[in-house]
Amino acid sequence: MTTGKIKLFEVERGSESFLATPEPRQADISRASRRSLGLNLQKSLDVLDAAVGTPGSSVLRSIRKRDVRRSTFTPKYRRSDVSRFGDSLLASSMTTDLVTMKIDDSLLEPTAKMSGSFQDMVSSNVTMLLDADPAIAESNDLYRDFHQAIRDRPAEHEIFGLLDACIQIVSERVQFLQSIVQKAARGQPKFQRILSSLNHLVLEQNTWELIRTLYFDRLQSNLASDSDTEMDVGLSGNFVSDKEIVDDLFKREASTRQNQLVIDWLELCAAQQFASKYEQVEFFSDNAVAWENTLMQLHQKGKVSLNHERPLVTEMDPDAPIRQNKPLADLDKEDEARLLNHVFTHLRAGQLIEAEDLCVKCGQAWRAATLEGWRLYHDPNYNQSDRDEVEGNVCRDVWKDVCWKMSQDERIHTCEKAIYALLSGNLKALLPACVTWEDWLWAHYRVMVDARSEQEVRTTTNSTRPQQQLPSIYWEKKLTPEMIFQELQASPLQSVREQALLPYYVIQKCIILNDADSLAQEMSAWISDRERRPPQQLVRFMAHLVLFLRTTGLETKEEIGVSILEAYVQDLIEADHKDLVAFYVSLLPQELQVHWYAKFLEAVRVREDRETCLALAHEVGLDVQLITKTVVENIRSRHVGVMQDGLDAATSEEDRLKIEAIDWLVFDESQRAETIRQANAVTRTFLAIKKHAAAREVFHKVPSDSVSIIIRQTELETGATDLSAEDDNAIREFLCLQAYLDAQDSFNDWFQHFHHNKPTAPSPLEGATFTDQVAYEHRESQYEDERQRWEQSIKLQTRATVDRLYNVLLFTEGWMVDQRTEENSDASRHLQMELLRQLCLPFVACLLHTVLHSTSQYRECLQLADVIASEQHQLYKIFKKEELQKLLENMRESSVALLDQGTDTLGYEPLR
Repeated sequence: MTTGKIKLFEVERGSESFLATPEPRQADISRASRRSLGLNLQKSLDVLDAAVGTPGSSVLRSIRKRDVRRSTFTPKYRRSDVSRFGDSLLASSMTTDLVTMKIDDSLLEPTAKMSGSFQDMVSSNVTMLLDADPAIAESNDLYRDFHQAIRDRPAEHEIFGLLDACIQIVSERVQFLQSIVQKAARGQPKFQRILSSLNHLVLEQNTWELIRTLYFDRLQSNLASDSDTEMDVGLSGNFVSDKEIVDDLFKREASTRQNQLVIDWLELCAAQQFASKYEQVEFFSDNAVAWENTLMQLHQKGKVSLNHERPLVTEMDPDAPIRQNKPLADLDKEDEARLLNHVFTHLRAGQLIEAEDLCVKCGQAWRAATLEGWRLYHDPNYNQSDRDEVEGNVCRDVWKDVCWKMSQDERIHTCEKAIYALLSGNLKALLPACVTWEDWLWAHYRVMVDARSEQEVRTTTNSTRPQQQLPSIYWEKKLTPEMIFQELQASPLQSVREQALLPYYVIQKCIILNDADSLAQEMSAWISDRERRPPQQLVRFMAHLVLFLRTTGLETKEEIGVSILEAYVQDLIEADHKDLVAFYVSLLPQELQVHWYAKFLEAVRVREDRETCLALAHEVGLDVQLITKTVVENIRSRHVGVMQDGLDAATSEEDRLKIEAIDWLVFDESQRAETIRQANAVTRTFLAIKKHAAAREVFHKVPSDSVSIIIRQTELETGATDLSAEDDNAIREFLCLQAYLDAQDSFNDWFQHFHHNKPTAPSPLEGATFTDQVAYEHRESQYEDERQRWEQSIKLQTRATVDRLYNVLLFTEGWMVDQRTEENSDASRHLQMELLRQLCLPFVACLLHTVLHSTSQYRECLQLADVIASEQHQLYKIFKKEELQKLLENMRESSVALLDQGTDTLGYEPLR
């Protein structure tokens, strides 16, 4: 620290003096073999104490008992138990700890450590893990682990335990991927994917820790403000120290306390990264002596001829390079820059103790002492009888002014200026050492909290000593969280501006500002962007963040939260996480539950998987009956197809899906009526496009005992066997369709037997021998027997086919006609039934005439005309003109055949 002409280190030289000139090392000792120097650190600290410290106390006293992570003004809080939100929480957890707003340090501690055996496994199987793509494997495990964490902690009072579990889950994945990244070759194909996943998880872990830290304090603050217990945070005593003033500030001013928590969080995140990325500066220096190369050259000056004579400093005190305006040795300049960079990095990570230890190890104990000057002064002996140690810096205002001036000095290294800018609240000098969005946010928040604390100390202190005035620029710019984030978005560094737009940083900004509305809008915009949809892991994080906000009552726009949960459900469906979909669907509104779970079930085709999915749906309380009905309706409403030529069209793969959809309804006996209704609907579609084989497969899906089960369930529910109009009509339609399919099957059997199974008469022989003639007679005898059997069987088959075809034409009260009026009638169903009557009944009449005419029952053919023309059945009304014309032409052929047989045209009387 520059002190003008005051030379703090001009003390009596001697064997015990800290700056006693060490003996020069021998020429054969290399730089790597550092010499051992006797250091009297305590004397140097005593000198520094006399200049900038507290009289009667050591600057570094009890240094290792201090909290490593805590920054300048962080008070000590202890976390109290949170049992539940609401009145019961107020009654059960408003303890003294809550009143004093104490938060446990564990709020900011890493929550997961990798076991040694796990590290050994990773070390020995890196190649195998890379081949298996650990990024994808870990992502899949995250889905299940987060689901299990929520299932294990469903209650409101367990919300912060859930946050701890989320942090633990992500932390374990981060450590796992870090182990792979450290041991994997950079050129491997999957390395970049793993690295990307690692970066994503690190950001997610940091965000969860921020949520836990800030929302715990906010909820505690709200509970404290709503309680009847008044927080006694007033200052008492004759003398109020700086430390007591700032402690009181943090207790009563939640905004400042939470700003400090943001600083602690940023430093924790930096510490976690620093531990895995930075090399040790001690590797470049073995012993605790500063500027050893310069010192060696000064001792060798005039004794050894040096090839590069140039003016170096002639004194070894800390101010010598600036005071004399002379450089250090090149190697010392490199070491100095490396040390300053590491010291600043430690301070960025909130590791003041490590920074001081590093300075001591590198022979710069004086620098460690300068870092101690920030501590707030406190003398407990004013207000108690027992003597206790005095702590902090009574001349802290003078120290801070000196630090400000050092941060303004252009002659010193950038990192050194940043160090003292940090300690004095000089934002302009601090920012050049900051390169990332987190660095800029940390720098602004450090300066904001420093200024607020300094203001409180200067306005509240009852010290009679005049305070050293700070530069006016220190007070001119009043930072607020909103202003800070605006400055980050307008940063001169492009990298900071770009990072400010990244999703995790936007989420962190909204959480810090406690702006749930903006957070919801930002996440909604990402979800709605079809071209650049967020990664699945980000969607998972946002979904669980929405659940956290919903549980704590902080969700302000429910429809946006629902859209995010929908996006996550969609990702789970696409990733085929069958065991997770049901739970997250249950968190949606009722109508969306049916929509999304039905959509999910449409792609499940294995019977065992279907049973499992339905069981999971029952477990979380979904409306399974409505969902399965919707599944079938969705599948059958797909592309219907067009009418095919011929009697029967082939069954396509799309048809198979519609047929198999009926299986969703047969698992539950209470859905048998719905099974019949859906089977009827699918069958109507198939019959309309002449896919009779597919229609028959649908009927095979319906259990044969379905009608009796429906009647039994109705009797159990109503005490009577009278079915509802809807069920009665559905069963009647089912029987109508069954009669039509039976008739179609019977006609196909008759047609096959009549045209393809008729025995063929043996060809007569000419000029055959006696043996051939005997063989011919034997074949002819067999033919006659087969022909008689065929005629008998075709007679029986014809009678059965005619009966079944007439069953359709003369179905009781009309084929495909409802007999009862339903309250909520389906117009589309009635239209389909009417169209089927127009399509199928003329077709059945044509088939019936074909059977009768082919079997020479010409008189019965003409009787068919009487049935169609009958006013009782009024079948003629459904025939089109061309269909009637074709039927009459067929009747004409039958009449001609009767005339050929010698009867009248109706076949009643023989011709004379």
